[in-house]
Amino acid sequence: MRSPFQGMGAVIYKEVIHIQRDKAAFFFSLLMPIVQMAVLGFGIDTNIRQIKTVVFDDDGRRESREFLDRLRNSDTFRITRFVYSDREINDEIIGGRARVGIKIPWDYSDRLLKGGSAQIMVLIDGSDSSVAGQAINVTTSIGLDESLKRVLAVGQTLPVEIRPKMLFNPDSRSPNFFLPGLSAILLLNVTTFLTAFSIVREKEKGTLEQLFVTPVKPFGLLLGKILPYLGVGFAELCLILTAMRTAFQVPIHGSVLLLLLLSIPYLFVSLSFGTLVSTWANSQMEAMQTAFIVFLPSAFFSGYIFPRETMPLPFYVLSFFVPATYFIDITRGIILRGASLRHLWVDGVMLLGMGTLMLFLAARRFQEKVIAV
Repeated sequence: MRSPFQGMGAVIYKEVIHIQRDKAAFFFSLLMPIVQMAVLGFGIDTNIRQIKTVVFDDDGRRESREFLDRLRNSDTFRITRFVYSDREINDEIIGGRARVGIKIPWDYSDRLLKGGSAQIMVLIDGSDSSVAGQAINVTTSIGLDESLKRVLAVGQTLPVEIRPKMLFNPDSRSPNFFLPGLSAILLLNVTTFLTAFSIVREKEKGTLEQLFVTPVKPFGLLLGKILPYLGVGFAELCLILTAMRTAFQVPIHGSVLLLLLLSIPYLFVSLSFGTLVSTWANSQMEAMQTAFIVFLPSAFFSGYIFPRETMPLPFYVLSFFVPATYFIDITRGIILRGASLRHLWVDGVMLLGMGTLMLFLAARRFQEKVIAV
């Protein structure tokens, strides 16, 4: 009985020669993810700062100026203009020149000095929910803090004191949270296209049918196609981690060797998916369109952008079938939280199982084509 891996070595040798000859594609596959990481890493900041703010200070005394100084010092608001009527505030927000309007009434200082309560109106542009939520939280926090300072001015202490402590990302840096998840999307993009295009290209040239009539088993053929690109994907991962650590100063709290080890099943899944795509596609355009089916779910349902726990139940269940879900858990676990193998072994097993299933389905499809030939 012949081995299912028969002919795999020859296919690997053939594919390595092809990669060496196609230097432009090889360089493009290594360079583009780094360029994308640089653009997204430097260009996107999830921390809301310097919100354009317009102020109508109808009081103008020391108490109102102190409140405005607290707004400026929070680094959340940037006062761009002082106006002198309600209409001007509305015009600034409607025209998009400001996201927040602050109106301090004429009797603000008088009420505070008499020991009473004073109100400040905060108008917030709700067309951007993230900016609006941050503006509400910060203004409410400043108002509460100012109230407590005045209530407790006699020296009374708070009965309950809360001391929050941020773990793993104390400075709330966007690259620390954003880039480990981005690495999963970039690797999926590169490895899937490389494998799918490699096999579809042979279909278009007619050389794949020639391989069917040689003594190469379908399983050996697919592994021979995948393994060279596994090396390319692994090299790409090393470049991404190097750029993440050096250019963006993202600390890696866990074991780099464990991260590299657990990345192999994810690369295997991505390459197997690219192989499965190539069994349906007859052209590179079809391969690209089919591959995009998994890219959007990987970005939106993996927890990369939105927390999975907040998704409706059907989409939460769907997220368990997205390979990027498990690899993002691995990257954030090792890079940010310093997780070990005992915390992440389930993710690795799930990825390995997904990759094996996809490769088996692809081999079955190729087996049918071999029989047809």
